[in-house]
Amino acid sequence: MTINCLGTLIDLSTPRVMGVLNQTPDSFYDGGRYSDAAAMLRQVEQMLDQGASFIDVGGYSSRPGAAEVSQQQEIDRVIPTIEAISKTFPQAIISIDTFRSAVAQKAIDAGAALVNDISGGDQDPEMYPLVARNQVPYILMHMRGTPQTMSQQTDYDNVVMEVAQDLSKKIKQIRTHGVNDLIVDPGFGFAKTLEQNYALLNKLDHLKLLQTPILVGLSRKSMIYKLLETDPENALNGTSAANTIALLKGASILRVHDVAPAMEVVRIVNALKN
Repeated sequence: MTINCLGTLIDLSTPRVMGVLNQTPDSFYDGGRYSDAAAMLRQVEQMLDQGASFIDVGGYSSRPGAAEVSQQQEIDRVIPTIEAISKTFPQAIISIDTFRSAVAQKAIDAGAALVNDISGGDQDPEMYPLVARNQVPYILMHMRGTPQTMSQQTDYDNVVMEVAQDLSKKIKQIRTHGVNDLIVDPGFGFAKTLEQNYALLNKLDHLKLLQTPILVGLSRKSMIYKLLETDPENALNGTSAANTIALLKGASILRVHDVAPAMEVVRIVNALKN
């Protein structure tokens, strides 16, 4: 199970870690921490040194109820960052976290090698053709509505089945455009209640039927810190526990704020499986 990132083949039969780099002032955990270029590059260097296979750059906060960001604002936040990472760490494989095709294209032109779309193509009909034209891997996430409206759209009869069906339908659509490398993300925390998130984690292995690698983004999310009655700052231990379960149930990529602990989880699960 490999993906082709602009000529670099990444084998996902061993789980990989994706480091989060938010270039937003209002992200729920690390908003504003890396707005300074030197701090941003130090963080990227640390994540790469700790074993991250991918750096995921985002300029639009997708926390529930986050403020709307204009396309130009998003471009101004992410493109200089991607250019700086590409220049300083040419070996880094950069993912652009956006649902706008125009932002994705500029990011690819600047050096990004994957597109991570929280809307799964719902927000921009040009996204699938863009991914096909550029032949970059595409992370297809499940969400209902937008970050502003998703918390009101949690009415599922069977959350696991409906998420799987939605992803399956979109996989068929994007394949017709000629996209080869697909990764699915069940969208923990996006239009799902706390209970629904755990139902999805418990049955994550059902998504293996889609025959694509699975990415999970559980890092320091409310499904962890609300359950543990704490806050994002104190949710690392819970994150590691949830990531362990996700790997045991078939996840191929962990998207995290903390790379070193996630790499430890990967090593422990690998030892178990070997």
